[in-house]
Amino acid sequence: MGTSAGTGPGGLLVAGSAGLLLLVLAGLVIGRLRTARRGALAEVERTRRWAEEQAVRQRVELARREEGVAEGLLRLRRREDELVERSAEVERSRSEAEALVARRVTVLERAAGLSPDQARAELRQEAEESARREAAVTVREIEREARAEGERRARDIVAGAIQRLATEQTAESAVTVLRLPNEDMKGRIIGREGRNIRAFEAVTGVNLIIDDTPESVQLSCFDPVRRETARLTLEQLVEDGRIHPTRIEHLHERSREEVEQRCVRAGEDALLDARVDGLHPELVRTLGSLRFRASYGQNVLGHLLESAHLAGMMAAELGVDPEPVRRAALLHDIGKALTHEAEGSHAAVGAELARRYGESPEVVHAIAAHHNEVDPHTVTAVLTQAADGCSAGRPGARKESLELYVRRLARLEEIARSHDGVAEVYAMQAGREVRVMVRPDAVDDLGAELIAREVARQVSTELTYPGQIRVTVVRESRATAVAG
Repeated sequence: MGTSAGTGPGGLLVAGSAGLLLLVLAGLVIGRLRTARRGALAEVERTRRWAEEQAVRQRVELARREEGVAEGLLRLRRREDELVERSAEVERSRSEAEALVARRVTVLERAAGLSPDQARAELRQEAEESARREAAVTVREIEREARAEGERRARDIVAGAIQRLATEQTAESAVTVLRLPNEDMKGRIIGREGRNIRAFEAVTGVNLIIDDTPESVQLSCFDPVRRETARLTLEQLVEDGRIHPTRIEHLHERSREEVEQRCVRAGEDALLDARVDGLHPELVRTLGSLRFRASYGQNVLGHLLESAHLAGMMAAELGVDPEPVRRAALLHDIGKALTHEAEGSHAAVGAELARRYGESPEVVHAIAAHHNEVDPHTVTAVLTQAADGCSAGRPGARKESLELYVRRLARLEEIARSHDGVAEVYAMQAGREVRVMVRPDAVDDLGAELIAREVARQVSTELTYPGQIRVTVVRESRATAVAG
């Protein structure tokens, strides 16, 4: 019998291979299905967790909003209750006022026989007077609060400006020391029979002091410009070596021109530092010459720059345009450069100089009023005064001789002792405060205030001083008993 092709050994092998392949493919499909199922389950789980988190967040947000709504409703209820209470109070007050008016009308009609119209007019007049009194009290209270707030604000502005400005302490002298290369140079400076030194002093107007100090001479003069010119002249003479009257005159003229150029440069530098422009060239030169001048030991040009910076900062704090304020503060002492050439105070001389060279009326007024010779009526003038006082009165800014200092303290105590009822007087804080002790049996509280005002008026009238002097009157009563 013949063998079938599907049931032979080869056919069985093919059939077995096909079945095995089907099993493998089925396993792969089942594995992929399981993997896809697990992925789908994981995605479903993540989606469920995200949905739960979103639901929790929404519940929390909803609860927060419900709490906010509840709080808002509670506030509204409280406001409604307050409004109801206030309405009730207003209604009670109105009712009481109407009742009071009705009673007073009745009393007035019965007592004076007035008509209703006359009674209403009298009541209206009384109400107006009462309102005026209340308004006067309110205005006085507002003025007191405004004054206190203004003083506090002014102190803050001045203190902030001073703290922001860092300046050096100055101590000018009337003597300049010049070093010499050797001792033999002293003899050449003196010259034969002293002709060179006499010619030098005659040309420069400066005293030349030659003593035993080794390799140095001193130039003494109260005019710092002349002293600086003489110093440059002597330096050039020593460097040149040819010292005789003709050479002294020639070099002095050259030194004078150099000092003039220095004054112009100093004025231009000051304008740049103070951020001021458009100044007349003559004012620039005059301003620069103050570099060599001093007032109570304080360099005048440095004082003007310091005042300009202070005034500008205070103007900025007040919301005022700082440019004219800085300009006025920079020029307020410019008259000190011409006081020996013109009559009048340096404030009046400086104001006239500024007016002559085209400065604005606002700046001219501030210069003229910075020492109260003219009443200040602009913000620029007041700020210029404040900046000038801060710069001149700060510690280390100025110095005065011991004799003048002692004389001023003695005069302060003398003024205070001249009043009746004064027991003791003490000048404190380097003469910036006067403490006056009065007898309580001779001076009452009102008298103590009068003494303080009178002493302050006399001090401001009779004495010249930088800054302010505080006068404090102390009236103290003590009662002592001893139990035996």
